[in-house]
Amino acid sequence: MKKNLLVKIMGLLVIASFILAACAPAATEAPAETEAPAVTEAPAATEAPATEASSADVDLRWRTRPDNQEEIDVYSQISTELDAQLDGITLTYEPGGSEGANYQDQLRAEIAAGTAPDVFWIPGTDVADFATRGLILNAADLADATEGYTAANFYEGPMFHLTYNPETAASGDGSGAVWGLPRDVSTFALYLNLDLIAEAGAADPRELAANGEWDWEAFLEVSQATRALGSDIYGYGASAWWGPYGVWLNASGGGFFTEDRAACALNSEESLAGLDFQRSLYQDYDVAVPYGEDPEPGFRAGKVAMFQNGRWATPGVRTVDFNWDVVELPAGPNGTPGNWLFWGAYVINANTEHPKEAWALVQALTTAETQGKISALGANIPSRVSQEALDAFLTFTPPANNQAFLNGIAPDADPTAEGPLWAGSWPEFDKIMGPAIQGVLTGSTTVEDFGTTICDEANKAFNQ
Repeated sequence: MKKNLLVKIMGLLVIASFILAACAPAATEAPAETEAPAVTEAPAATEAPATEASSADVDLRWRTRPDNQEEIDVYSQISTELDAQLDGITLTYEPGGSEGANYQDQLRAEIAAGTAPDVFWIPGTDVADFATRGLILNAADLADATEGYTAANFYEGPMFHLTYNPETAASGDGSGAVWGLPRDVSTFALYLNLDLIAEAGAADPRELAANGEWDWEAFLEVSQATRALGSDIYGYGASAWWGPYGVWLNASGGGFFTEDRAACALNSEESLAGLDFQRSLYQDYDVAVPYGEDPEPGFRAGKVAMFQNGRWATPGVRTVDFNWDVVELPAGPNGTPGNWLFWGAYVINANTEHPKEAWALVQALTTAETQGKISALGANIPSRVSQEALDAFLTFTPPANNQAFLNGIAPDADPTAEGPLWAGSWPEFDKIMGPAIQGVLTGSTTVEDFGTTICDEANKAFNQ
């Protein structure tokens, strides 16, 4: 029996002495009892008789998009622990699809059909689309009624978008919008097969980085040396989505959008230069796992020297039996690695029957304690702003060089914050950009042809 049952029965005088003796300490630990009076949306708490309301828990389903089985195990463990802690709530965790828009598309379809989970994770890029379509709950009233809540507890980049009110263009505390809370932040790093690199006689990328020599030229040299080890060995591998290919555009001084994020910039000279270098890895030098193939199985099998991915890949990589570590991305022509500040958010289904309980789950999933446990298991960097949390992150090994992930979010690295398009549709932009980029990286389209047409098409995704 959950603790809210015991708290409700305290009002029954016939067993008052028993309740006070056995249950009073637990009642002081349950935050829902202090928050409930401020919430008016949940009728069950005020209309149902105390004994009936406490006779069964509220069932909540929640979902993330894990990268591999090891990450599924991380969130399954967290769900079990929170299920035991949250009064009046029973949790069911559902792992969703892997990288790609199909995960978000499935959520949209399930929301329309009334079968979506109560709480789910979505990438930061999709917050505006889900919010403006009315697919997720604006939890501002619930947040305002929560003691200790403030947007300043989390990184500014994610919270700008999670508290953005499209009706007023205001953001931050008091904007009237809270679309969710950030689960994590992350950056890309290169996961290194140190055995392959040593066998090839190549320079250690970690040492090159420490000496300020880790740039595109050095990266290509390591890639070519390790590729020469055999026809089934690749120097580099990255998944086929916007994150991996975007860093090359960013690092050359370009990017997807104009500075105000209101138009396409894929055809800028800098963006095209970054795309051309990436194309050369696949088409000219043949050092990369063919574009479109998943490089993670090959890396974990010992066949890829450098695997580009975020912190979320760490649980899976920890299972390999070769020597490995990570290093930051190589610096590009603009002097930075072009990294992203990735983030995603736990949001609430707009049609949930239990908004108060769903908000309690979102809070529980983003506490410092929960984030610390997930970070220790390897999945991400805490999204709460805390030097103590960052210092603790460095101890969550392997990899030994966790600093590489933090270097990616350092101010001098100038990472580009992942974010939605409030002035347009990110899903539509991505659907135009992705296949066009793929055409270049697989050799079916030239960089010149790409540059001639891409923004004419991509600009259709913006509000006209």
